[in-house]
Amino acid sequence: MLVGRRAEQAALEQLLARAQGGDSGVLVVRGEAGIGKSALLQHMRETAVAMGFGVQDAAGVEAEAEFAFAGLHQLCAPFLARAVELPEPQQAALGVAFGLREGAAPDRFLVGLAVLSLLAEDGPLLCVVDDAQWLDQASAQVLAFVARRVGAERVVLVFALRDPGVTDVEAFSGLPELRLAGLGASDAQTLLATAVRAPLDDVVRDRIVAEARGNPLALLELPRGAPAVQFAGGFELPDVVSVPRRIEDGFRLRANSLPADARMLLVVAAAEPTGDAALLWRAAAELGIAREAAAPAEAAGLLEFDFRVRFRHPLVRSAVYRAATPTDRRRAHGALAAVTDQQVDPDRRAWHRAQAVVGTDEDAAAELERSAGRARARGGLAAAAAFLKRAAELTPRPAVRAERALEAAHAKHEAGAPEALELLTVAAAGPLDAVAQARLQLLNARIAFHGARGGEGPRMLLDAAKSLAPLDPALSRETYLDALDAAIVTGDRGPGGVRAVADAARAAPAPPEPPRPVDLLLDGLVTTFTQGYAAGVPGLRRALDAFNRHERDDHAVNDGDDRRWLWLAGRTAMSVFDDQMVHALAARHVRLAREAGALATLPAALLVQSVMLVLSGDFSRAAEQTAIAAATRTVPVLHGQLILAAWRGRSDETTEIHATMVREAVGRGGRTEDFLAQYAMAVLHNGLGDYPAALVAATRAFESDELTHSNLAHSELIEAACRSGRPERATAALDQLSSRALASGTPWGLGLAARSRALVSTGPAAEEYYREAIEQLRNCRVATQLARTHLVYGEWLRREGRRQGARQQLRTAHQLLSDMGAEAFAARAARELRATGEHPRSRSAQPSDALTAQELTIARLVATGATSREVGAQLFLSPRTIEAHLRSIFRKLSITSRRQLRDLRLP
Repeated sequence: MLVGRRAEQAALEQLLARAQGGDSGVLVVRGEAGIGKSALLQHMRETAVAMGFGVQDAAGVEAEAEFAFAGLHQLCAPFLARAVELPEPQQAALGVAFGLREGAAPDRFLVGLAVLSLLAEDGPLLCVVDDAQWLDQASAQVLAFVARRVGAERVVLVFALRDPGVTDVEAFSGLPELRLAGLGASDAQTLLATAVRAPLDDVVRDRIVAEARGNPLALLELPRGAPAVQFAGGFELPDVVSVPRRIEDGFRLRANSLPADARMLLVVAAAEPTGDAALLWRAAAELGIAREAAAPAEAAGLLEFDFRVRFRHPLVRSAVYRAATPTDRRRAHGALAAVTDQQVDPDRRAWHRAQAVVGTDEDAAAELERSAGRARARGGLAAAAAFLKRAAELTPRPAVRAERALEAAHAKHEAGAPEALELLTVAAAGPLDAVAQARLQLLNARIAFHGARGGEGPRMLLDAAKSLAPLDPALSRETYLDALDAAIVTGDRGPGGVRAVADAARAAPAPPEPPRPVDLLLDGLVTTFTQGYAAGVPGLRRALDAFNRHERDDHAVNDGDDRRWLWLAGRTAMSVFDDQMVHALAARHVRLAREAGALATLPAALLVQSVMLVLSGDFSRAAEQTAIAAATRTVPVLHGQLILAAWRGRSDETTEIHATMVREAVGRGGRTEDFLAQYAMAVLHNGLGDYPAALVAATRAFESDELTHSNLAHSELIEAACRSGRPERATAALDQLSSRALASGTPWGLGLAARSRALVSTGPAAEEYYREAIEQLRNCRVATQLARTHLVYGEWLRREGRRQGARQQLRTAHQLLSDMGAEAFAARAARELRATGEHPRSRSAQPSDALTAQELTIARLVATGATSREVGAQLFLSPRTIEAHLRSIFRKLSITSRRQLRDLRLP
């Protein structure tokens, strides 16, 4: 019976109605245990069936949280027969994830796209995931990714999350939410009347309602645990515990009142998360428990038996399991291990066996280690880490235990779990050999850096690199590069700063012959930071060429090391002003991250690519890349959104994102995040013509090793200083930019340097520099800087009284900036044009102006001849959604076919 919740019911019904009309919907229902999430979802299921929807259920189970893709398999199992219709890469990814075929760890994005495609074929469809806080990490990430990419599939995804008191599921943050509060007094009294048939006087009724605090399950269950006499004589006041805890205690008391065999059967059911009734009865027989033992448990309303075993509420499962003695829990797991088929489900058997062990057991530990290997092969890092952690606990020999704890710590760190440091403490107790000790030191340093982003990280990485030098020269060199990258990112100018780390890295072991790209990159950066930019450029170019050549090496395409270092290589390409190389390396990084399903690295790859797309004036593609990055929710994606908003000149949006970034940076100690925000604010203020504010922000950005390394801050600082009447503030930036441009010799660098010199010059020299800047920038892909050069040249000509020439430059600037969507800079050009006496022309409308950023990206891809499946695979959207977007595109462009789309000149 669903009492109250009228507004919530209406919201869910509206979600279904939109999906029935061709849309999709997502909702996260949050609330404390017993607040009515499950009842509300059941009402939604019934409504959906009445509306002609298919309904598919899945549920997280606490004991199942260590099994990669277990929750996803629950949801998708009925649709797997159709998987043969998917493209082979999606079939393979899904098959490996679910253990149906052998293969390399699956691409999480391909798994997500396969799931999206499967669900899209069955619309309208309601997918309900209850107790999502207990989903395994892999399933949670994929389902959240799918939720952020649903479009026109006629699919509704609803996730129920217990809140608070259970670790939050970060993957679902940012999705639309419906938070359930307690029932009002009137609804609470109505529900209570259905649970208590005895007459209640007003005082007793009001006490029960007050004690339940509007929690529906409490209203139904708490009276069941009270003697009937209390209904007439009064109800005990609540003790100081939460309502869910009191409900759980009530379930525990009811379970403890059952006969011994019934209690033991409940413990076995609580320990077996799949709800497989046949498996439960086999385990019961192993323990000598007859089927008749189920009757008292069913009569008590604690669980029901059918083809599946269902507890009345998840709190019953947790209450039963926690109340059981350690001996009973071990007996239950031991029986389940004994009756689980090792060939069919070796990992679950290994897990149950491990929970049945008292003390240590090398055979059980070795079995868990094998399970960890299988989990890692399926892409289940969190599962592998859990198996290895338990394996270490069961290992009798200290040396082997330390090795397993170290491997578990590595897996925990890769999975983003906080327990890695605890496992390192176990590993440090040893004994470890010298290589393992050095690996422990390295992992400790990486955890310290990623956790605090402070100066301690680079110093710890340097210590690890020194320890590794005689033991593993290749890993030692990579660790020196780690330390150098960490120093660049943190921006610490002290003992852990770039120069100090580069000096220390000169002691790195000699590179192998032939050197790897990573070796060349280390040597090039060390030379740059110790001997100067000009000395380092040749080595940096060799390193970048080596990374680029690896693109044609079939073995290197799948090289995880390349993928790891392409983030630094792309930024280094910016440091030598090589726009073509930045584009090439960023595209490769994105592709490799996608192929490897590297959820943690794809957003970083997309960030470099989106920044370069912004600088190239392709704002619509940059917007789509940041949208894909946002769908991963694995690292902050505000950086790309901020830079795009700043270049678009959207003041409110930029300021809001900037404030969020600064708050997050303070929490993490992330100075580079603040510096990057300051760069974006400098761009925004320069566009708006607020040069003093731009100077403050650009000066701050220029203090960052990261932004000076990638050359983003120089030109903003120089323009802001000159326009503020403070050219002396630009001296250091201008000297550095000029020398770097000369050393790099690229059109991008030379063009920026020429424009910057023009800003501090007067007379014929200034004009010569402006013309040189335009000529250079025409020969590279950095369209935003070319447009801004026309703008500042036009502004200078107007101030020189040369209106005709000024109009020509300002017209060009206005058109270029308007076409790319740099609204603030375009408005600045328009103001200048009006000052010359010319009214700026309104930008001529283009057919594509009506398209959204995503539609424009889809139109461009389709215009190349790509199919809907191919476009969907690239943008992580289902073919059905691509077709829906195409219909909208055709309507907006007044065309009827893909062929006509190819004939249009899309921007």
